[in-house]
Amino acid sequence: MQHQLISEIERFVRESAANLQEDGVTPYFEQPLIGVAAATDSLFGDYKQIIGDFHLTPIELLPQAASVVCWVLPVAETTRQSNRQQQQFPSRAWARTRDLGETFNVLLRRHLVDWLEKRGYLALAPQLSARWQAVELPGSGPASNWSERHAAYAAGLGTFSLNDALITRRGMAHRLGSLITDSPLLPTPRNVANYRSNCLRFSSGGCGLCIARCPVGALSDQGHDKQKCRAYVYGTVPDRVATGYGVKATGCGLCQTKVPCEFKIPADSDATV
Repeated sequence: MQHQLISEIERFVRESAANLQEDGVTPYFEQPLIGVAAATDSLFGDYKQIIGDFHLTPIELLPQAASVVCWVLPVAETTRQSNRQQQQFPSRAWARTRDLGETFNVLLRRHLVDWLEKRGYLALAPQLSARWQAVELPGSGPASNWSERHAAYAAGLGTFSLNDALITRRGMAHRLGSLITDSPLLPTPRNVANYRSNCLRFSSGGCGLCIARCPVGALSDQGHDKQKCRAYVYGTVPDRVATGYGVKATGCGLCQTKVPCEFKIPADSDATV
């Protein structure tokens, strides 16, 4: 089942017409990375202290849960390249990947739930669950009761960066997804030193190039100012470019591109871009 599920995720990403930019040729996303965490992994319980007691465990979402399947959808190289050139607003291709690419990600979630159910398994995509909700944390800003990034970390797919993104072996320019199922799958090992070990700022004290890439100063060595970031990404940017790009959500992604961790786990020698 595990091999079949991985193959189906890869096939859907490769073959779906919904994963194509407006030219009908360029994909939003390249070949995905896929990882699995046990639904009973103690990390999900720890997240109630790390994130907040509002954060749901897999068992709370699906009492019969055995596995959490997570995927990373790496943004296509041509899109990343276009966003590297930007200094204030995201490129058209990046914004369309954030909006229409995430629409594709929703289709992928629904497809995989249906695929598993047709084979006799229970499945649920937390992001599409009626129980999913956004949460506002006093003093720190937006969160939710299911974090795709924290699920992907539990599934061994990467570690966190200074800007709060997940640095995977395909970098941090990506979209994430997950589902919970009662199918017992083999967990992916977490072979990392700590939860920030892929970020040069924390592993060696170097890099920090994402700080300068932020056009509104939402990044510093003190961390990620979510409120300042949100005001820009969900207010200023769409107000300026959404209509011209033909999208509603635009994203930004400047701090995820033209940095050493854009498309790989960086080494100290990558500290200039």
